[in-house]
Amino acid sequence: MGIYLNPGNSGFAGIRNDIYVDKSGLIELINQTIDTPRRLTCISRPRRFGKSFAAKMLCAYYDKTCDSANLFHDLAIAANEKYTEHMNRYDVFYLDMTGVMGEVSAKDVIAYVKRNMIGELKEQYPELKAAEGFVATLANAVEVTGNKFVMIIDEWDAPIREGDDRSNLQREYLEFLRSMFKNSGATDKIFAAVYMTGILPVKKDGSQSAISDFEEYTMIKPRQFSKYVGFTEDEVKKLCHDYDSNFEMMKNWYDGYGFCGIESVYNPNSVMKAIRNKDFDSYWTQTSVAESLMGYISLDFDGLSRTAAELIGGGAVKVDTNGFANDLVTFRDRDDVLTLLVHLGYLAYDETVRKVRIPNEEIRLEFSRAIRQVKRDDTIRRVRESEQLIEDTVHGNAEAVARQIERIHEEEAPLYYNNEQALRSVIKRAYFSYGDEYVMFEELPAGVGYADIVYLPKKDSILPALVIELKWNQSARGAVEQIKDKRYPEAIKGYGGNILLVGISYSKEAPAGKRKHQCSIEKYEGNR
Repeated sequence: MGIYLNPGNSGFAGIRNDIYVDKSGLIELINQTIDTPRRLTCISRPRRFGKSFAAKMLCAYYDKTCDSANLFHDLAIAANEKYTEHMNRYDVFYLDMTGVMGEVSAKDVIAYVKRNMIGELKEQYPELKAAEGFVATLANAVEVTGNKFVMIIDEWDAPIREGDDRSNLQREYLEFLRSMFKNSGATDKIFAAVYMTGILPVKKDGSQSAISDFEEYTMIKPRQFSKYVGFTEDEVKKLCHDYDSNFEMMKNWYDGYGFCGIESVYNPNSVMKAIRNKDFDSYWTQTSVAESLMGYISLDFDGLSRTAAELIGGGAVKVDTNGFANDLVTFRDRDDVLTLLVHLGYLAYDETVRKVRIPNEEIRLEFSRAIRQVKRDDTIRRVRESEQLIEDTVHGNAEAVARQIERIHEEEAPLYYNNEQALRSVIKRAYFSYGDEYVMFEELPAGVGYADIVYLPKKDSILPALVIELKWNQSARGAVEQIKDKRYPEAIKGYGGNILLVGISYSKEAPAGKRKHQCSIEKYEGNR
């Protein structure tokens, strides 16, 4: 058992010893590619979306130096009667490129990888004769071992993302990959299957992919791998049931990604931490990628800071994802930045309408924190106005609230509303800085019906909860009465603090000289 050659199954065994969500169906998809023209698979996912867990699972399944039957017999893959056909049948090369980058200087990365791969091959197969070239030596190894290799490269893009001498390292690294995977004759002879995983899709070289033979599955188009991007809703419901966790809170905090055929996809790392810690919070701040968000939304592209404010407010923004160069430095316009944020997990992409949005409360908090550091006059103004709006709401200044919402509507929204959903979009934009004090819920089941918007104070906040009802062409006072009649505050019946009932309305037919937006605020007495 080596570090690079045949690492064994201990990594996956440790995963099985903890809270585990069965993603073994992924193995069947890779098995279908073995010894076919589709043998090269590249999966890109954000950090903390289970990439390394999947890589360790595949190592345990394919590595011929171990017996992994007990790790898989009770998993979904075992339902396939041929699931043992490829189990523990191959020599496996496993490269964790993030780990490699930590071991050696950037200029020596490729030489280090080649040296260690060949060294471990010779140690395990002393009769192997090294050829003049690296790829030729791998071909000789196939002759000696009697089987092709399965190669698994975890964090394949680390040299693209993290190299100090980025241009030289990228060039050498891409040539290394091309030498193994661009030569179809050698590739077919040496590899039964290759599985690469990283944050970024394969780096583009000009307008073409630098390693064009890989089948790519990304956050833009995960295709048949959609159910393996993160946790599905059924998986999260089961976890919440088994570990006595609040599913509605889990959904609000960590759901929001979706793909064709899979409507709800959750951030797996955050779900697991919420269950273990019995606490709903933003665990995204614990990833190194989170530190770079402010830098990206600060880039000097027309409308980018305004777009960030719109996204924080719950809006969706049109984006063209086709021009992105698949690296962290080449940005031509706002669309490239937004596309990168999709790959980093900060935005969810709807392929049907080609729009991006902030997926959930966890990420919205990260945007709110980041946008406060953007030193632009228009951004600073929006933050201050939103903070003032919250203060006016809490102090019952209904006239000021109505005035600010009308101003936001005039600045940010289409010229006319046509329903309460459009009004809701403006309300969320207006209150976008709520993240310091509140957690936001939409359409929260309560009493008889659903509360439009609820801002629930965080544990350390002294502010009251806000239950907001929206009306179009009706009165704000009537909106407050509906909150009481339909008992919407019951949505947060476990909350023991003060609650404000806020009715906000828009009247398209308001008389001349009258405000089109109205607001009514009343303290809820039901908790007494």
